[in-house]
Amino acid sequence: MTNAEQKKKLIIFDTTMRDGEQTPGVNLNLSEKLEIARQLEKLGVDVIEAGFPAASPGDFEAVQAVAQHVKCSVAALCRCVPADIERAWEAVKGAVNPRLHIFIATSDIHMQYKLKMNREQVLAAAVKAVKLGKSFCDNIEFSCEDASRTEPAFLYQVLEAAIDAGATTVNIPDTVGYAVPEEFGRLIKGIRENVPNIDKAVISVHCHDDLGLAVANSLSAVQNGALQIECTVNGLGERAGNCSMEEVVMAINTRGGSFRVTHGIDTTRIYRTSQRVAKLTGVPVSIYKSIVGANAFAHESGIHQHGILANPMTYEIMTPQSVGKTESTLVLGKLSGRHAFSDRLQSMGYTLTKEDIDSAFAEFKELADRKKTITEGDLEAIVGHVKRDTPDYYKMESFQIQSGNKMQAMASITLTCDGQLVTEAATGDGPVDAAYNAVNRIVEGRWRLDSYDIMAVTGGMDALGEVTVRISREEEKAEAASSQAETQAGLSAEAETEQPQGVKAQTVSHTGRGLSTDIIEASILAYVNAINRAMAETARKTA
Repeated sequence: MTNAEQKKKLIIFDTTMRDGEQTPGVNLNLSEKLEIARQLEKLGVDVIEAGFPAASPGDFEAVQAVAQHVKCSVAALCRCVPADIERAWEAVKGAVNPRLHIFIATSDIHMQYKLKMNREQVLAAAVKAVKLGKSFCDNIEFSCEDASRTEPAFLYQVLEAAIDAGATTVNIPDTVGYAVPEEFGRLIKGIRENVPNIDKAVISVHCHDDLGLAVANSLSAVQNGALQIECTVNGLGERAGNCSMEEVVMAINTRGGSFRVTHGIDTTRIYRTSQRVAKLTGVPVSIYKSIVGANAFAHESGIHQHGILANPMTYEIMTPQSVGKTESTLVLGKLSGRHAFSDRLQSMGYTLTKEDIDSAFAEFKELADRKKTITEGDLEAIVGHVKRDTPDYYKMESFQIQSGNKMQAMASITLTCDGQLVTEAATGDGPVDAAYNAVNRIVEGRWRLDSYDIMAVTGGMDALGEVTVRISREEEKAEAASSQAETQAGLSAEAETEQPQGVKAQTVSHTGRGLSTDIIEASILAYVNAINRAMAETARKTA
């Protein structure tokens, strides 16, 4: 390996808002996608894959908005279908450096059972699609879906043809997470040695984590010549998820001699980016998660603690500060002013509007009356709570709970709706169930609680509790199923390619979050927030 090769730049291609949003139950609105995009830009990713424009009007709007608001390259996914490619270009053409990401499956099992096409047809469709994409822009990425299970000779043939047609990046996905590092590395090496025009394109990899090997496979690919890694924040994605951005970046930082590439990621923003994505998607980070989990830099063993005190490198191969994780305590209280509060948020990397600062400061003052010590974790939770654009169709005004181990729980809830106070009472199997039953008597529709997660934002008896819920409305299920069936039927007419991975019944599941030192209050706030989000989505679709 020459000195020039040692210094090659690794392209970080983030697909959190495309493949990451395909995580079951995740449904980001436009404002949340823009917030993630801006955070990814600050983080230093090279390419943001903002969505699959042909999948839905919402995806089109999100890609279009991201393309207009960030300066890094923005990619849009599309099948080898002219209408897909044209739709993707319309969405992404406003970007500083737009990219069309065109894909088709190349493995025998996908071609036979999903596409119902032979190799000649797939090859022709790929070439035709890349040429059409090239007529719109120069930055064309071509993906061979299920490449790790594709017969190598055919894979080489398709890649060569795609590059000849104008592809500047060729992506090798391990779509079902089947590969192991050694064989995946050999596959990339084989592509470099057997595709005559491979020097005209960047080799990219997109690895899934079904066997827990997505990061290992991606790093093996880099060792064998890949210069783009497709990944997501917190490893979000279909099934078991994707290659984790923070893990692959810190592996390269920590073991640079093994990979000999550079990247443009500002690692000190990793932790905060992880936390924002977790809050916005409603998918919490496991305490055991590498790099960003709560236990990643925690030491309980006496032997470990002794070593850390003597020299942190005895048990830490990177510092918490290198990923932006600090244990500093925010010295602010109920007497602190708005200016100090705003300055502290800016130092934490947040850019808020005056309205957001006003809302956050009001919540901070209220919390400061309840807690002796305000931490950065508290502030992050407050910012995550106020930065939303969902209208308050319903707003909680008050609640009363009666509960005990010898009585049935009862709840009385008062909500504001259209300027009117509405109160209902109900019983339930515990205080939260009773409160939700009371809310259901007030709001429109019959809501079902699909998931309920609670976590302490900070430690101590006065810790903030954050509740995340997912709900669905019974009457929406039939509508969503019917809509999806119609979409699938329409797409089946495009015989030359596969169904879009991005099509899913997003209207069925709605996420809500609530924050309070009182966990019952946090639970009610989360439930009402989810209902407000559902109503906002319905209003947007019918507008």
